[in-house]
Amino acid sequence: MSKAKWIIDPTHSEVAFKVKHLVISTVTGYFREFKGEAESDSDDFSNTSIAFSAAVDSIDTNQKDRDAHLKSADFFDAANHPELTFSKGKLEKKEGEWVVNGDLTIRGTTHPISLKADIGGIAQDPYGQTKAGFELEGKLSRKAFGLTWSAVTEAGSVVVGDEVKIFASIQLVKQ
Repeated sequence: MSKAKWIIDPTHSEVAFKVKHLVISTVTGYFREFKGEAESDSDDFSNTSIAFSAAVDSIDTNQKDRDAHLKSADFFDAANHPELTFSKGKLEKKEGEWVVNGDLTIRGTTHPISLKADIGGIAQDPYGQTKAGFELEGKLSRKAFGLTWSAVTEAGSVVVGDEVKIFASIQLVKQ
């Protein structure tokens, strides 16, 4: 099989994150604007390379003031770092499970990250396009990427947790 190129179908995909707020609840946010591509050698997606980026200005936590704070220099610093990127990504099978390994860059800081991957399969849509579906899940330390803003309430509760859980439901379109 020759190499196949795939791109993210943004209308059938979502990229979300969850972080603890006051240690008692979880806030969910989304990146509404993103793009990505994959290149594979085989139909089972072994030996697949992946690249992805998301626009920081597209962050949406369903609360405008919080979104503005997340875009500020306290967190993502969108003015100086308009995108977060995932590069050198590889889809690999390890110990019977699929994982995506690569380099995540947020706010100019890059660290390796590993995401659990569930492959939903490949199907033809009603328009004759070949689509592939994936569910990705992982976690990171926001502080490791320079998102170090922190506050403590009078009662001693941390306002924003350090661990951020990442969830992505991705549909690719074969080119």
